[in-house]
Amino acid sequence: MRFALDSFAINSIRAYSDGEITITDKTISQSVVITHDSIQPWEPRCIDELTAAHINLLGELDPETVIIGTGKELSFPPPALTAGLLTRGIGVEIMAHDAACRTFNVLLAEDRRVVVALMMGQI
Repeated sequence: MRFALDSFAINSIRAYSDGEITITDKTISQSVVITHDSIQPWEPRCIDELTAAHINLLGELDPETVIIGTGKELSFPPPALTAGLLTRGIGVEIMAHDAACRTFNVLLAEDRRVVVALMMGQI
């Protein structure tokens, strides 16, 4: 699916499909963490590989909201994994990739401090 918005932030998601996303002019097919101004690799490829340490790293990016994309299908991690962010007042949303990409772009356009982490092994 392609997105069409008049104004894009530096790292808005331009398109996604099974197994890859396009950020600005860069196509990515590995798990990734995206903020308004950074793109960095992320270790977990699927929900079974996700640990509290992976999620706590997202909190170090100073977000108000963290979105975790679990692939084509929605899968929820155990609540204990996200508890560390929630106790710090950081919102956590778990979504399939299509919803995660759309929500990230909307929050980015609203100048919100949002981080999206996409697990690309479970597409």
